[in-house]
Amino acid sequence: MTARKFFITGGLLSSVVLIAVGIALIAMGVWGRGEVRDQLRSEQIYGTEDSSIAGKLVDTGSEAKIFADTIKRHALEAAGGKTYAQLGRYLKAGGGDTNDPNEAAKDDNGNPIPNPVRNTWVTATALRTALYMSYLAEQIATFAIVLGVALILVGGGFGVLTISTLWRPDIVGRREALAPAGAGEVPSPAAG
Repeated sequence: MTARKFFITGGLLSSVVLIAVGIALIAMGVWGRGEVRDQLRSEQIYGTEDSSIAGKLVDTGSEAKIFADTIKRHALEAAGGKTYAQLGRYLKAGGGDTNDPNEAAKDDNGNPIPNPVRNTWVTATALRTALYMSYLAEQIATFAIVLGVALILVGGGFGVLTISTLWRPDIVGRREALAPAGAGEVPSPAAG
């Protein structure tokens, strides 16, 4: 196989591979976005009145992120502005919370009473994590679609470039005719 045929074959093969991978990425991205949206729709989550998606079915990754942010705001309100890590594990006898079981209010069996607001935070965190994962998955799917389009364009451009510069002998001939005489030759060392 001559070098010219090798470059033509390699260039065209590279083009085909880039285009095929681009098509596969677009297909996977479209499927991924559809899967995220179908799963969100099946959960039947509607935006609360105090959110920017009030009364609207949450069926996109962006809406899932908005709803997750709303859940966080509600959890902070329920916890008096404290995060999970800032809340005491137990309720205090005189009000408030504590991490010290000796200061905690006791139930009928003498055990410290757990702080129920921490359970609210755990539930809120689980819901927010699932919703943020939907947002992330949709963003990754969108990136796959954009990357797929880019690969198709690069593969197509590479194919056009390969065909136009290597497959057409008239271009190669013109290129050689335009080169100055002696171009590419290595001068011989001076005799001396």
